[in-house]
Amino acid sequence: MSVTVSIVEDNEQLRGTLARVISRADGFACLGHYATAEAALENLPKEKPNVVLMDINLPGMNGVECVRRLKQLLPETQVMMLTAYEDTDNIFNSLAAGASGYMLKRTPRAELVEAIREVHRGGSPMSAHIARKVVQSFQQSAVSVQQTEDLSPREREVLDCLAQGFLYKEIADKLGVSYETVHTYIRRIYEKLQVRTRTEAVAKFLRR
Repeated sequence: MSVTVSIVEDNEQLRGTLARVISRADGFACLGHYATAEAALENLPKEKPNVVLMDINLPGMNGVECVRRLKQLLPETQVMMLTAYEDTDNIFNSLAAGASGYMLKRTPRAELVEAIREVHRGGSPMSAHIARKVVQSFQQSAVSVQQTEDLSPREREVLDCLAQGFLYKEIADKLGVSYETVHTYIRRIYEKLQVRTRTEAVAKFLRR
């Protein structure tokens, strides 16, 4: 049986190209292609494709929200993002919404067809550059966890106050220590977290 594929892409030329590539690939069938998330959500439950190629930047509802809603309607359908966006937020938002793969539009067509085959088989294909970003993000998170674990209980209290927006004097009053002592704690926190600013320290603390 053919792997059935539907496409959600607002660029008409690219949408047509993808449809032709999939239709001509051995063992594949293109069921339909849509320019908007709204049209896709209306028609895909009827088509029940094995795989959906999903753009992110769509008119109206974006692709990430479309994935979230589509997975509720078609939990067995695999969704692979096909987008120009390479930033970490879009990658993780897409995966959290239910996408199983993330490929860039510049991917060679033969490689894209193989990625569709892979996601249909239960894999999670990603462009090499995207996979590296995912790995780096996990590594950075692991480092942040280790660094925050090195903080003393009192340093954690101070950092928690910083995260809540307290001023140094307010932290001193809250913890019953001197203004100079708060400065000392903050200097140690910066050294342990390897940061230079309050914003960087809080970001690492919240990401742990």
